[in-house]
Order: sequence, then structure tokens, then C-alpha cells
Amino acid sequence: MSGGEGFAGARHVVPDSAAAVFWRNRTTGLFDRIPLPAAFCGADGTILRANPALAAEWGQLAGAFRGRSALELFHPESWGQLRSIAEAIRLHRRSRYPVAVRWTAVNGVERRGEVSVDLVDDTSFDEPNLLVIVRVAEPEAEPVASAVCAGAVDATAVRILALTAGGATTAQIASAVGLTADGVNYHLKRLSRRWGVSGRAALVARAYVTGILAPGAWPPEPARSAGRPGP
Repeated sequence: MSGGEGFAGARHVVPDSAAAVFWRNRTTGLFDRIPLPAAFCGADGTILRANPALAAEWGQLAGAFRGRSALELFHPESWGQLRSIAEAIRLHRRSRYPVAVRWTAVNGVERRGEVSVDLVDDTSFDEPNLLVIVRVAEPEAEPVASAVCAGAVDATAVRILALTAGGATTAQIASAVGLTADGVNYHLKRLSRRWGVSGRAALVARAYVTGILAPGAWPPEPARSAGRPGP
């Protein structure tokens, strides 16, 4: 090493393995923060990783979905759309394929939406994996009359509302209901869209007005009928 060089002047090179771990962790973190339900699947539809927003549809933790088939969760409206995806996998076509689906979410609530399937792979010789992102079909806001029906809000969301009304932090709510912080935020954002309100104070006020939280109870608690499936 020459006199003009030293440890301070040496170029720091991150080993390839360390760089790979760094970017994998970064990608995983971003995937978990996607506000839409999403899953990374093998070519046969086996779920390799689900994000908290997808797990929140069933009120579970994301790890519970590893190894399950995406077709156990989402039922296509047309099986012909799946044949297009199978053909794309065979021919290694990188594109996005929309599939109209329905599913039964937490507490037996029937849902509909669209799944977009992107084929991703490292080389043209590898069997592609699938990135699945779900867009739930639901109105931006519900009339107050329909929200009064306790079946409009699932039990997990009702419990989150009660804890929010009591001043619990996101971390405390996540620990109490068995979700991640992202899962809690997903429920709150989804309710904000459905009710057309902004902020936790407005969500809590709406929950009391619609009879989802019991008036006069402290600490806040769900009304007796709250969280049950609708008719």
C-alpha cells in the first residue's frame, strides 16, 4: 500500500452475498408495506409469501398463508383467464394478466375484486414466479343506514376501532389483535375509504354514531351485535 493510500482512502466494496441479503431484506420490507393485498407465488400458485394486507382479509397473520394455494383463497369468475396465465407461463411471456375473483373473507363476508398476476423470473430459462396483487371491489363510501348494520364491519375491525377509541397506539393494537402494525393500518384505511372519513378521530366518531361501539362504556367496547356476519 503506497503512502498516499490508507484504510481511509480504500474503496469499500460490499461482498456480493451481503449486497444480495441487503436488497432481499429491502424488497421484503417494501412488499410488506404494500397497502393492497398481495402474495408472491410459485408457478403452480403455491403462496411463498403473503403481505399483511392480504392476511388481514382473513384476520390472520401473514405466515399462515405460506404453502397454501392461491386458488384456495380466490375463486376465478372465469377459468378461461387462468388458461391464459398457464399459456404465458409455458411460453415465458412477461406480462400482466387480470383475473376477476371472489372470496369469502373474515366472518364469512363475501368479497369480489380483481387479481392482477405478473410473471417474474430471473432468466428466460427459469420457471417464472407470480406476483399477485388484489384490488378489492367496494364502494368508496357507504351510506350511514347500511353501516348501522353491524355485519358491515368484521370482528377484527370492530376490536381495532374499540382499542383506537381507548387511545391505544398502533403497536399496542397490533399486539392485542394478533396482527402486524401494517395489518392494523390496513383495516383502518379500508374503513376510512368505506365510510368516506379521514383520521382516527372521525373513524371512532362514525363507529359510535352507527352503533358499532357501545355508548357509555369505558374502556370502549363493541356493541353487542357488532362484528357478526350480516344476513
